[in-house]
Amino acid sequence: MKRVKNISVGFLISFLGSIPIGYLNLVGLEIYTKSGLHNLVFFLFGVVFVEAFVIYFTLLFARQLVKNRKLMKIIDLFSVVFMFILASVFYLNFNQTTKSNDYLKEYLMYSPFVIGVMLNCFNFLQLPFWTSWNLLLLNGKYITIEKKFKYYYITGTSIGAFLGMFSFVLVIESIFQKAKFLQLIFINAIPFFFILLGIFKALKIFRTNYKIRDSNY
Repeated sequence: MKRVKNISVGFLISFLGSIPIGYLNLVGLEIYTKSGLHNLVFFLFGVVFVEAFVIYFTLLFARQLVKNRKLMKIIDLFSVVFMFILASVFYLNFNQTTKSNDYLKEYLMYSPFVIGVMLNCFNFLQLPFWTSWNLLLLNGKYITIEKKFKYYYITGTSIGAFLGMFSFVLVIESIFQKAKFLQLIFINAIPFFFILLGIFKALKIFRTNYKIRDSNY
């Protein structure tokens, strides 16, 4: 029963967390559009490979990471900067078709698995995401990590992440095929999405630090 519960909880959180728009989903969509299902699958395997290690690490050290405010603050700041960098990258590459295609061709010179691994290594947002969720699940006793039970949880999260991103790519691509004009709107909206996300993250950091300082007085 504990095995099934760990797999189910891990799958649900990871699946739902992988569906919203993120830069890995967008790169996966571009890879699928330009080079097909085979390369998309290997790209997602690379993403999940890194994520499994992140989940394992945050699962074991969730409490210590949350207590280390300085580290979490650095991660948050990196996340904000990364959002604005992504906005610039998508603006420069998606608004110039020829450059975007050349950019993708340069990527596809390497294994899609390696691309997934490398890009997910720069996904700073997953560390606070999984740290928070793992701490919540452990405190609420929704999962068990004694002995080998933690590996069932990691298996569930890995499957959830893969299927979540896979579903996102296929659904969005099918919508684009039926309504081409939506693709143009979507592509032009991506940089603004990352800018808004960066601003939201920066405001959240400011409010958190303000509350901490206010409570010290």
